Amino acid sequence: MMIRCDNCSVVLQLDESKVPAGNFTVRCPRCQNMLRVQKDTSGKGSSTVQQLADNKPAPATGNNQEEFAHKESEMQINSALRSLLEALKKDNTQMESSDDDLEKPRRILLCLGAKLEQAAKLLSDAGYKVYVAQTPAQANERLREGKVEILMFSQDFAPEHSGAAVIQQRVNAMYSAERRRLYFISLEESGATMNANEAFLRNLNLIVNYADLPQLPLILNRTLADYNSLYMHFNRASSLAAI
Repeated sequence: MMIRCDNCSVVLQLDESKVPAGNFTVRCPRCQNMLRVQKDTSGKGSSTVQQLADNKPAPATGNNQEEFAHKESEMQINSALRSLLEALKKDNTQMESSDDDLEKPRRILLCLGAKLEQAAKLLSDAGYKVYVAQTPAQANERLREGKVEILMFSQDFAPEHSGAAVIQQRVNAMYSAERRRLYFISLEESGATMNANEAFLRNLNLIVNYADLPQLPLILNRTLADYNSLYMHFNRASSLAAI
């Protein structure tokens, strides 16, 4: 039997004679992720090819994709013009940032359960390009592209795949340079919104309580501005754009 880790994508071959009856879990030897193996009607696990077909990157949602693409194109043109003007300057001083930098369109990956539709609509209406993952594998494939800047998850995400644990483990395993470029948010019922100390202890950037979900775009605008201000000089020195 061939199975594929939804965290690190390594393919594992299991001895059919040692596979237990019913669905079971196995630990990935590379990343230590716990894999839940679900058998098909024949009693066998799905093939690696089938898993690859099922585990496509999380798709985009919402009706603002054309608007987002137009806005992103404008940002790219403005960035190119700014780089050209800086290259033509005789001194080495950098041009001051304009208000356009605050309007950068952002991508967010949602790994949520019951609050998915509400969060997706709020963020789509606020101008975000929203990707929705149904499984940890879909989330991992979208993260692999390196284009998602924000990731929001909740504890009720894909419970049959231990989704929340897999997402947290995936982020915890990131190298510091990669982790710095991902704004990681936990949407939860009991946590206090914007509790910076609790977020730091759990390797999060932000905690948002369910009760404050209607104000999510406002919360993100403020906390992302603070985050980008914190890393402003680092990003400039590294020629990186703000999140």
